[in-house]
Amino acid sequence: MDLQVRADDGCRLWANSTGDGDPLVLCHGGPGLWDYFDDVAELLRGTARIVRWDQRGCGRSERCGPYSVARSIADLDAVRERSSVARMALLGHSWGAHLALRYAIEHPDRVSHLIYVSGTGIDPERGWHPHYERNLRLRLGNRLGRWEALSARTRTPAEDREWAVLQWSADFADGSAALRHAERMATPWLGINYDCSQAVNAEVKQELRDNDFVLQCRGLDIPVLIVDGVEDIRPRWAVDSLYEALPDVERVSLAGAGHLPWVEHRDDFGRIVSRFLADNRRATGRQRRHEPADPG
Repeated sequence: MDLQVRADDGCRLWANSTGDGDPLVLCHGGPGLWDYFDDVAELLRGTARIVRWDQRGCGRSERCGPYSVARSIADLDAVRERSSVARMALLGHSWGAHLALRYAIEHPDRVSHLIYVSGTGIDPERGWHPHYERNLRLRLGNRLGRWEALSARTRTPAEDREWAVLQWSADFADGSAALRHAERMATPWLGINYDCSQAVNAEVKQELRDNDFVLQCRGLDIPVLIVDGVEDIRPRWAVDSLYEALPDVERVSLAGAGHLPWVEHRDDFGRIVSRFLADNRRATGRQRRHEPADPG
């Protein structure tokens, strides 16, 4: 069922709700992309009421600014209000993981569980990024030349989609299926909002430098699940400081999965998230894990 969501400044946001039960709101990555959680919604439909949305200026939402972290948090709260719930579980992926974390820090009384998928941590120096750039080129392999050629010029809409598919192909561990997975992500093609991407990314870099997120995360009294793919080209040690700061946290790393672990480890991902949401007997100080885990 599509939801008509209006942000507090009147911007129209696309959202969709499926299933029954306690709400789980999904925050897609980017910034500047759109909801790509079809598989996750199907996978978890028996676990929670799944609420998906396109962030401001992206996909099926109205293309209007301003684009900022604070605006994204306010928009997410508008989705919560339209879903008619006081508290919601949040699942964020990549940039969406940061958005979900920031929302939980800002509004801890409105979040029941936080699922942080393939985020890049709270390191103010963003030391992971050079490793990402290197790993991206290595993973692209024989697709690198075409990706570099497209990166260096002004692209037509068709070329922009081709560029995105090539770049996204590096996000999958299985090279034989990477292009197929990336093509699926790009279908339908709703166009990247580069203004949104540039503005929000620049602000995230600045706020990581200006704010003590370690201190803020230490005070976050909600259960958090961190899910990583071991083969993500963004090094997973980038998340270690976040993991150490959170007081009630579990971490699962899936071997043989990249940046979208639900694509390459569908059943394991679904089982891990469903169990986490269903567990109402959580306690602080649980055993923590850094090493890749066998979820079976």
